[in-house]
Amino acid sequence: MNIFRSPPKGGVTDEMARAAIAKTAAQEVDNKDTFPFQEGDAIVYAAHGVGRVDRIGVEEIAGTKLEMIQISFPDNQMTLRIPLSKAKKAGLRKIASREIVSKAMSTIKGKPQNNKGMWARRAVIYQEKINSGDLIQIAEVLRDLRRNVDSLDGSFSERKLFEAAQERFVTEVAVLESKDSNTVLSELTEVMKSA
Repeated sequence: MNIFRSPPKGGVTDEMARAAIAKTAAQEVDNKDTFPFQEGDAIVYAAHGVGRVDRIGVEEIAGTKLEMIQISFPDNQMTLRIPLSKAKKAGLRKIASREIVSKAMSTIKGKPQNNKGMWARRAVIYQEKINSGDLIQIAEVLRDLRRNVDSLDGSFSERKLFEAAQERFVTEVAVLESKDSNTVLSELTEVMKSA
């Protein structure tokens, strides 16, 4: 026993981690019928964008067996593992339908919302919309920021938010329509220019 080692303040102890894992394992339900994903499916994870399901299976973590889904995001070289019972809560969803994409395109063609509030607050709202993973909300960010991106009025942070929203939108539409991202980007640019 090491008497000099004290538990971390505010940190997670082993007991706390085991309790959390046991609680997650207890939440496991029969996801075979309700879980819409299969290995190889392209999916959207709200915080990271479009990924692919690598595998779904049981893993043992801290002595507890959990049914996990493993997702890879090739664009940012990341792999993520989530318990199946937490998948929907974590923001996993299927690729948007063509109907949602057409609604998003209509949103982009719409008149930009002219917000006169502080940029810091608007930036937080735009970032939340991007991280929501909702294609309509991402389209709202594209619509509202498109006017300042190429002009001298736009700041660096506006341009970065616009580019993040554009990347999320383009990658999802490219997967849905089985097109190259550059083709979808040029189509989106034309839509924004004509609006």
